[in-house]
Amino acid sequence: MIRKIIHIDEEKCNGCGLCARACHESAIGMVDGKAKLLREDYCDGLGDCLPACPTNAISFVEREAAAYDEAAVLENKKKLEAASAAPAHTGCPGSMAKLLHRGNAAQAKSSSLFGSRSNSSQNTPVSNQQFSSDKNMTAGIQPGCNMPAESQLQQWPVQIKLVPVNAPYFDGAHLLIAADCTAYAYANFHQDFIKGKITLIGCPKLDSIDYSQKLTEIIRQNDIKSVTIVRMEVPCCGGIQQAAVNAMKASGKFLPWQVYTISTDGRILP
Repeated sequence: MIRKIIHIDEEKCNGCGLCARACHESAIGMVDGKAKLLREDYCDGLGDCLPACPTNAISFVEREAAAYDEAAVLENKKKLEAASAAPAHTGCPGSMAKLLHRGNAAQAKSSSLFGSRSNSSQNTPVSNQQFSSDKNMTAGIQPGCNMPAESQLQQWPVQIKLVPVNAPYFDGAHLLIAADCTAYAYANFHQDFIKGKITLIGCPKLDSIDYSQKLTEIIRQNDIKSVTIVRMEVPCCGGIQQAAVNAMKASGKFLPWQVYTISTDGRILP
């Protein structure tokens, strides 16, 4: 029969496995590091896998295909549930989306370094909302103490290319979009920037993709509360700022946002 069914572009597929995880019918699997449509009769044509793909490798086509077999899908689900109470991640283990529980994460989010300033500007258009750097964040210097520093990262993965468009941790999130070099240049990056935020990183010079489209969908499809952009002072790093700003505008939402620029010697520039 002729019907709507998914098509996977193997050249675009990066083997992350997020589509296989998103497919509730188990129609998709990983073969030789690439996503494959294993069972046409398991694909219902609804496309839950499409928004999960970070490289836009999945699309709809209309072609001759086996009819969707709901009974077979349900039977297969019973077998999988019997085999394992928790379904295994079928892609690269390092790209499996997960929430990292950090002590009192809810309190950390509510007392986020930028939270109080963001709350006062919920209705400010994106084009007007840019703040100067915090005077207390001058060089990333931590006060002397004997306690080891604790990671503030709250989710995985963090690369813009790998993070799914929809994830539970985006609900009510304060988003940090950062150039990956910033965490190396600024000593207190976890406490001053990552704490209380969902972190997305990338390098516009090294990654041969435009982040704007992916970031637009993340902001459009989720309840994002604010956006903080952190970039290096080098000119090429302006690409990540531009991508984030374009994404906020394209999303149609009005969000409080701010940009911080880090010098190559580790200071926040005014």
